[in-house]
Amino acid sequence: MNFELFIAKRIIGNNTYKSSVSAPIIKIGIAAIAIGIIVMLIAIATGLGLQQKIRDKVVAFNGHIEITNYDTNASDESQVPISIDQDFYPDFTTVEGVKHIQGVATKFAVIRTETDFEGVVVKGVGADYNWEYFKAFLIDGRLPDYSKDRNEEVLISKYLANRLGFNVGDKFQTLFAEEIDKLPRLMSFEIVGIYNSGFQELDEKFCIADLRHIQRLNRWEANQIGNFEVFIDDFSKIEEKTVEVFKEVPSLMNATSITRKYYTIFEWIKIFDTNTYGIIAIMIIVAGINMITALLVLILERTRMIGILKALGSSNWTIRKVFLYNASYLIGLGLLWGNIIGLSLLFAQKYLKLFPLNPDTYYVNTAPVYISWDYIVILNIGTFIACLLMLLIPSIIISKISPVKAIRFD
Repeated sequence: MNFELFIAKRIIGNNTYKSSVSAPIIKIGIAAIAIGIIVMLIAIATGLGLQQKIRDKVVAFNGHIEITNYDTNASDESQVPISIDQDFYPDFTTVEGVKHIQGVATKFAVIRTETDFEGVVVKGVGADYNWEYFKAFLIDGRLPDYSKDRNEEVLISKYLANRLGFNVGDKFQTLFAEEIDKLPRLMSFEIVGIYNSGFQELDEKFCIADLRHIQRLNRWEANQIGNFEVFIDDFSKIEEKTVEVFKEVPSLMNATSITRKYYTIFEWIKIFDTNTYGIIAIMIIVAGINMITALLVLILERTRMIGILKALGSSNWTIRKVFLYNASYLIGLGLLWGNIIGLSLLFAQKYLKLFPLNPDTYYVNTAPVYISWDYIVILNIGTFIACLLMLLIPSIIISKISPVKAIRFD
């Protein structure tokens, strides 16, 4: 019986592409698998890529968790100072997963030129500031150096530079509001670098300056800041780590995650997951239906062979395995071509930036892609298993075929 089954496999495999009826349908089935895996790879890679890019931009300006004083101030300006003399600073060792903590302060200001003016938030940072993200954003000049004496170096966005006609090396005057009965204080800064995060909502607001200027303007002590920014090594645990950080800070301080501070943005990017899951489900169903059609055509074309095998004593399940074996081969072929084409497109987009996006809508200039072998392997295995399981039902038709009628079938 094994010999007969071996011959059956060879017959089905060798004639799959030769039959005038089944060949086009088989090719359509393979193409459906390939197109499905291409679309799924692109959906996952771009969805995850866009989420990470937007997330990293928000983290660059705020950290993952902010530690502030408990007050009713919901603005972007630091008003109630915090002492840096805390048990958790400069090393937050009591919470596992915290990789960096830094002290910052912010203050509203108006940049004034001879012909124009622009309102901004001046973010004061010190020697402990993590420049990792802004290194990637820097498009001209260099990053400021606040590790030595207080200086007037400032980092501004491309958005502000274009609006006000600034270039690296230019100096400008900034007005800082004082009390109602006092005139604004005037301060000059020199542009040493221009950055572009692509996140206009933040680019149009922030410029980076020396923290000691904010301390002097607010009449704070050298050990006082506006708030702490905490960075963690696993974004997926941000809510859990926020609770742990909150438990470790003094009772008069609060810890807030950026997912809460920018709730609307993070709720929006969560929609990408829903869309991705929907695309995956639709593609698997479409590919499965095409493979079901192909399998039914193969069964109908091999009806006489099925009758002969049954007459020789083969069981229904044994014969079904023959057809499922060949269907597995066809699914694998579709997955192979789909991965080759899909990954080629993803790598081309990653390194060549072929497809641009509107930054006003998506906060990025080009469609970002995130490529990881983890989801690629899981996606391929899941698609293969799902399609094969869908083929089990139509293969039941083999058990309904009568050997006598099948042998006489023409």
